[in-house]
Amino acid sequence: MRASLRTTVAAALVLGLAAGGTLASPAFADGRPAADTATATQSSGPDVEALETALEGLPDQQATAALIRVGGNGTWQGVAGVSNLRTGAPARDNVRFRAGSTTKIVTAALILRLVADGTLDLDGTVQEYLPDLLPAGTFEPITVRQLLNYTSGLKPGAALGETDEELYANRFETLTPQEVVAASAAAGPLHKPGEYQRYSNIHYTVLGLIIEKVTGDTFAHQAAQRIFRPLGMRDSYFPGSDPRIRGPHHRGYQEMNGELVDVTEWNMTDRFAAGDMISSARDLERFMVALFRGRVVPEPQLKEMFTRPAVDDIETGEPATMAAGLERFKVNGKVVWGKTGARPGFHTVIAATPDLSRTVVYSVNATAAHQDGGPLAMRFAFPAFNQ
Repeated sequence: MRASLRTTVAAALVLGLAAGGTLASPAFADGRPAADTATATQSSGPDVEALETALEGLPDQQATAALIRVGGNGTWQGVAGVSNLRTGAPARDNVRFRAGSTTKIVTAALILRLVADGTLDLDGTVQEYLPDLLPAGTFEPITVRQLLNYTSGLKPGAALGETDEELYANRFETLTPQEVVAASAAAGPLHKPGEYQRYSNIHYTVLGLIIEKVTGDTFAHQAAQRIFRPLGMRDSYFPGSDPRIRGPHHRGYQEMNGELVDVTEWNMTDRFAAGDMISSARDLERFMVALFRGRVVPEPQLKEMFTRPAVDDIETGEPATMAAGLERFKVNGKVVWGKTGARPGFHTVIAATPDLSRTVVYSVNATAAHQDGGPLAMRFAFPAFNQ
């Protein structure tokens, strides 16, 4: 890390210490204690010591703030850091944040609910539902299932820049989902549908357009009507072209040219059904528990979210790890299903064992949030599955 960035973080740390923001343990908004070590025992719960260590010293080189919720057999919650580098105000637990690609779980759930009620067919094609989207003769039929499990063969779509600096300069511009997909369609296929898995936002951008086409409604309203409201997810919404985060939130910062830049306000229209959701840790935990219990997507459609295609990942050459919205991990010997999400200044994880014996949701205001999230997950999420 360059000297100017180290200086910025060091100054913020002084502010955070002065404000009491290094490791706060207030009660969560729903009344659950922020550090319920009575139920988080070493024999049945998460590795509390490792979680506490993960939060110590924030802000630091990796992040300015973090909040973690662990549930299941042994609960634990913690928050640390500062919500604003300028003021040094301590981080809080009841905040909203950009949830990034964890949005895809909501999109997959919406699609599978439409399949359950007969509005959609998993074997129905993009060409059937959106007949003018892909050039005739260029693309083989792409099914809804192939979009869900990232095997459609579509190339990434349009973007507002290639570097952090370019994207930041265009952060208030609007790039519509239609424009994103048009660029992908014009580029032709990457591979035949169903041949490989390749993670990309484009699959879920197209799914969002399919949802709008078959329902005659906006994707945002369908998410609110079918998922957020029934589950009581009061903090979750899709902002569209509004660059702000409504309600309480931490500021997000991204390292650019050796400096930490405030990237909180950002028009995420281009992320749409692939990554535009704003939510809270409480809401995402509630959603995950309801989803795994079959209260969001009914059987047999729910099994699609835990079924990986029998193909290889085109980039790694290893067997596919992703299903519909969820990805399979193995953490400390435990099978875990979940999803990461990242937007500049915000990194999110939502994960659980299939039987919900352990769950974790975190939001980390990381200084390089949309780069490799592995080190962040190892620090803030993996300890939840240590016991």
